[in-house]
Amino acid sequence: MADVQSSSAPFPHHPMANPGYGKRSAPDERPRTGQDFTHLHPRDAAIAAYIDGLCDGADISVKALAKALPYGQCAVRTSLNRLQEAGHLRRGSECVASGVNLLWVTRTFFSRTARDDTWWASFSRGDVPKETQRETRSRAFILLAALGRQAPVLSLSHRECVALEPQASEWLRRGATEPEVLRALTTGLPSPIHHPAAFVAKRLQTKLPPAREPHPVLRTLECSACRAPGTPEALPGGKCRPCAGKPTRETPALPAQQVRAQARAVRAGLIPKSDRPKR
Repeated sequence: MADVQSSSAPFPHHPMANPGYGKRSAPDERPRTGQDFTHLHPRDAAIAAYIDGLCDGADISVKALAKALPYGQCAVRTSLNRLQEAGHLRRGSECVASGVNLLWVTRTFFSRTARDDTWWASFSRGDVPKETQRETRSRAFILLAALGRQAPVLSLSHRECVALEPQASEWLRRGATEPEVLRALTTGLPSPIHHPAAFVAKRLQTKLPPAREPHPVLRTLECSACRAPGTPEALPGGKCRPCAGKPTRETPALPAQQVRAQARAVRAGLIPKSDRPKR
């Protein structure tokens, strides 16, 4: 299994999970290195490296991993629990929008970088602290550099990407997603385009969207042993206090009125009013 651990290539033939299930990558991951999982037990490291190479939405259930790897289901289950204790994995649920409805779907979050309980608690609230190290290339630069693959007539040079990077970064800072930026830049292109950089600069300026308010997140995590849901603060190391052999603490439940208010706030953030079907 040494090859699995050292490989940084994805595994395209691994099955995908049903919608709402499967792997979800944690944000702000560091670049892959050959030392990512060397602190783990060899079997745990091999399984972690395999999961790390899978795309989001891949089936990382015990049965699917046992079929893909030379380990039985009991061994895989034990390793997944140890990855959760080590801070690489958390299981839980997340509230997502579907039409006018809000649905709770199962999520399995994986992080190449080991995270402590404080980080996972922030993640569950949708308030993840950014990594302090500077990225080699910003999201805006990467988006501009790849623009030519989406629309060859808008291919940009390195110098042009650097010059346009601040304008594209402002879109992302205001809450626009990469697909939204690409649609704004590539929809309804005139023919011919004599100066791609000037054209992109003009569209980034004239189509700049208003800033969006960050929407709240409803997310729960589960105990790795008994699978009971709980607040991240009540799951140190990924286990609830009873399963960790610690005395229980009373965690006050949210009043029903406050839960409904949070759900309305999430719905307002996930489904823009203009996109909601009329009743």
